Amino acid sequence: MEMPVVRECAAEACAYNRELSCHALAITVGDARHPHCDTFVSGAPKGGDPTAVGRVGACKMSGCLHNVQLECRAPGISVGVQSQGADCLTYASA
Repeated sequence: MEMPVVRECAAEACAYNRELSCHALAITVGDARHPHCDTFVSGAPKGGDPTAVGRVGACKMSGCLHNVQLECRAPGISVGVQSQGADCLTYASA
C-alpha cells in the first residue's frame, strides 16, 4: 500500500510547510476526536525534506470514511486551517 499524498497544506505557520506544500515524510492525522494534523509544529527552523512530498503515515480517526485499520485510504488529502488549528479537510464521517 502506498501512503496517501498531502496534496495541499494551507497551514503556512507549520515548520513543514513550504509554498503550501507539506514536506514532512509522513504526517499523523487525528486524536480519535478531531481530524487535526498531529504533526503540525509552528515556528522555525523549517523541517522535513524540501524535495519530498508529505504523505499520511497514520490516521487515528477510526470513524472516517477513508480510514481502514487506522490507515488512510484516500488517494490524497488536503490540510487546511480551521478554528482549532491545522485539520485534514478530506475527513468524511463514515
